[in-house]
Amino acid sequence: MKRKVLDIVSDHGESLAHEHGGHGVSRRRLTAALAVTVAVLVVELVGAVVTGSLALAADAGHMAVDSTGLVIALIATVLMARPRDDRHTWGWERSEVIAAALQAGMLLIICLLVAWEAVQKLLSPTPVDAGAMLAIGVIGLVANAVSLLILSGGRGDSLNMRAAFLEVANDALGSLAVIVAATVAVTTGWHYGDAVAALFIAALMAPRAAILLRRSLRILMEETPEGLELSEVREHILSVPGINDVHDLHVTTISTGNVALTAHVTVSAQIDEHSRVQMVHSLQECVASHFPVAVTHSTFQVDSPEHRDHEHLRH
Repeated sequence: MKRKVLDIVSDHGESLAHEHGGHGVSRRRLTAALAVTVAVLVVELVGAVVTGSLALAADAGHMAVDSTGLVIALIATVLMARPRDDRHTWGWERSEVIAAALQAGMLLIICLLVAWEAVQKLLSPTPVDAGAMLAIGVIGLVANAVSLLILSGGRGDSLNMRAAFLEVANDALGSLAVIVAATVAVTTGWHYGDAVAALFIAALMAPRAAILLRRSLRILMEETPEGLELSEVREHILSVPGINDVHDLHVTTISTGNVALTAHVTVSAQIDEHSRVQMVHSLQECVASHFPVAVTHSTFQVDSPEHRDHEHLRH
């Protein structure tokens, strides 16, 4: 029997994946946050040289990574808005995942460098200009608060925007650590606080960077989306009347909010064409609305038992 390949794409998935207006808003938010971040970076770099503060240098390094990350995020929003073509059948949607992975990798490298320098400074502490350090820390905190307000409205739009928001949130905590270290130095003369603050900044960055990198790599490795149990999906597909078997089942995340599913389902040769179409409608509705993670693009190949036994699938 000639097999049927039925491809169902939900309207919601298409509109979400190619909403150019949303990308435009994200670009504006990222551009504004980048301008603020670069301004603070310059101030902190100058301040680190003038005051001799490792905490300021660490936070400036963090800001440098964030600025690069925001540039990468901006590039990703431009690429994501490009239409799909015959070579890039999903468009450039994975750009957001690659951008997030790059940001996370850079942050981990900065963490190691900052931690190394902080340990060296703990072993051989040097005085810092605590007054200037405090003033610059306050400027950085205010600027980070502004950036957070700019990005807060779009942090749920994509993994890319979430990464950018978390970058700036960590910057704010880093500035707060600088303020605390400077205050301790001013009031007590204890200059170890600078190195401790630098270690604190590195400790804040590392876990979040590792989580973000892991999440990005899971998507790039095409793991089943978090929150979706493939065994439950298989069980629900088999519960549709007329389906005898489901195999070659795959679920992957293309980009934030765009999840694709493909599967082969085996049905009896006696089921007519109309019943097959209704069966695929039921499957599409099931995977799109029944589970915590909605499948926005589903492709079902309907096989006869004869064809199933003939298949030679690599997986």
